[in-house]
Amino acid sequence: MSNKKTSGGFSSLMAVLAIVVALIAGVIIYKYIFGAPANFVDNDPNGEPLEGNLMATIYKGGFIVPILVAINIIIIIFSVERFVTLAKAAGKGRINVFVGKIKGLLETKQISEAIEECDAQRGSLANVVRAGLEKYDAIKDDSSLDKEQKVESLKKELEEATSLELPMLSKNLVILSTRASVATLIGLIGTVMGMIRSFAAMSHGAPDTAQLATGISEALINTFFGIAGSTIAIIMYNFFSTKIDGMTYSIDEASFTIVQDFSSSNK
Repeated sequence: MSNKKTSGGFSSLMAVLAIVVALIAGVIIYKYIFGAPANFVDNDPNGEPLEGNLMATIYKGGFIVPILVAINIIIIIFSVERFVTLAKAAGKGRINVFVGKIKGLLETKQISEAIEECDAQRGSLANVVRAGLEKYDAIKDDSSLDKEQKVESLKKELEEATSLELPMLSKNLVILSTRASVATLIGLIGTVMGMIRSFAAMSHGAPDTAQLATGISEALINTFFGIAGSTIAIIMYNFFSTKIDGMTYSIDEASFTIVQDFSSSNK
C-alpha cells in the first residue's frame, strides 16, 4: 500500500525558470519602462528626468535597480506559489473541525466513515490520517502481531505518511528567507555606490549638481527597493511558517489520537 502525497508547488526546474524569468522581467522593466525616453528631458535617458517623473528617478538608481526589481518579482511569485500550495494542502473546510470529526468517529470505531471524511477533506492532514486509518483497519485483527508490534507498525505508517507531506509544505520557503537577506545586502551595495558618486561630485571645487543628484537618487532608490523586498519576504516567510506550524501540529495531534485510540482498544 502506497501513501497518497499532496501534489503542488514548483519543482526545482520550475523554480529556476521562475527566477530566470524574473531577472529578464527586471531588466525589461528597468530599460523599457523606467528608462523610456519619454520620461526624460529631450527624450534622452542619459539626461535629466522630467520634473516629478518617478520612473525616470528610479531609472537613475543604476544597474542595481533591475536586480532589486527582479528580487521583488521573485518574492511575489514564490509568495503566490506558497499561498496556493498551502491552501491546497489545508484541504476543504477548517482543519480543527476535521480533526474533531475524526476523533468522534474513532471513539465510535467508525473507521470506514473516518476514511471517507479524509477522502472528502483531502489535503496533507487528510492524507496522513487516511494512511493511519487504513493501517489501523488492516492490523487490528491481525493475530500474528502482538499489541506492541501493532502500535509500532501504526506509528511507522503515520511517520512515513508525515515525512511525505512535510517537505512539500516547506518547499521553496528557503527562497523567500534567502531573498529577505539578499535584498537588503544588494540594496546596501547600491546605496554605497550612490553615496560614492555623490561624494565624487563634491570633491572638485564647485559640486556637479547633476552628478550629485544622480548619486543621491541611486542611493535612495536602491535603499527603498532593498528594504521593500526584504520586508515583504520576511512578512511572507513568517506568515507561511506559522501556517505550516499549525498544520504540523494538527498532523501530530491527529496521529497521536489514532495511536491512543488503537492502544486503548487493543488491551
